[in-house]
This record gives sequence, C-alpha cells and structure tokens, in this order.
Amino acid sequence: MTEGAQRPLRADARRNREKILAAAVHAFTTQGLDAQMERIAKEAGVGSATLYRNFPTREALVEAVYRNEVAHLCDAAPALLAQKPPTEALRAWTRLFLDYVTAKYGMIDALRAIAATGGNPYGHSREMIQAAITALMDACAAAGTIRTDIRPTDIAAALEGIALTSAGAEHRQQAERLLDLTLDGLAVRP
Repeated sequence: MTEGAQRPLRADARRNREKILAAAVHAFTTQGLDAQMERIAKEAGVGSATLYRNFPTREALVEAVYRNEVAHLCDAAPALLAQKPPTEALRAWTRLFLDYVTAKYGMIDALRAIAATGGNPYGHSREMIQAAITALMDACAAAGTIRTDIRPTDIAAALEGIALTSAGAEHRQQAERLLDLTLDGLAVRP
C-alpha cells in the first residue's frame, strides 16, 4: 500500500459512516450550526467515539457531508437516465438539486468557516454538477425533447437562482413551480 493510501472500510464501518453522514445531513438541514455532534451520533445509532473516529472535528464532518451530498447528486444523473426517459430524468434531478441546496444552506456558515481557514470544501463540486447537467441535457437533446440553443451553464445558473431565492422547506412548492417553469421553457416547440 502506498504512503497516504487508505484501506477500504469494512462493511460495518462503511455502514456506520453512511449512517453518520445521513444523520448529519438531517441535523445540519434542520438545525444548522446548532446541530450537536453527540445528537448526530445518537440519531445515527452509533457512539460518540465512532463519530469522532470517523470525523475528528465538526469541520471534518461538515466537509464530508457536503462532498457526500455532491457525489450523491451527481451520481443520480446516470442512474435517473437509466430508469426514466431523459426529460423525466432531468426533471427528477432538478428536485434532487433542491434537496442538495437545502442541505448545503444548513451548513453554509460552517462551509464558509472552513474556506476562511484555507480549506476547500467545494473542491471540484461545480465541475461535477456541471458534468451531471451536461449529461442530462445531452440525453434530452438526443431525444429531441429540449432546445439545443440553451447551454448547460445557463441551466446551472437558473437552478442556482431558483435555489437562492427559494431554498428551504418553507419555499419548496414555489421552488418546484419555478423549476417546472424553467424546464417547460426548454421544451422543443412544434
């Protein structure tokens, strides 16, 4: 094993890590920075020692949660395309994007604090999200269901705008209406 390489996690350790990340997403989304580490461990069904062994600091947990959420969002694009027609896959993915943004906003202060200390929690998230949008739009264009004069960066900007103005559970219905309006505007007109 090379220096710096990590061993793959055992199945039980991987499950514990996944449970911690899921509990942390819920905690940060609903409680923001007020989320207590011990409460996250309890919600995950693990002891505090397990939580701290995986994530020695709150910042490490926040960064791992954020990166995990980006990975789930981006991994969903090919899975949705395999399960649904392209236009439905794009529509479903935009709802997942709202979930991602809601979770991100719950952690935004912590993410900014990490960035302020020189960390880079965002890594390649923008490029990963852009690649997912591009794959979805390319599939829709190949199916002849969306206009081809709209760039993936345009859709990314529209999604970010909707998320900025309508993120959060209290604005979810409005955000979904705005998503529908945006996606309807992409449709090829006879």
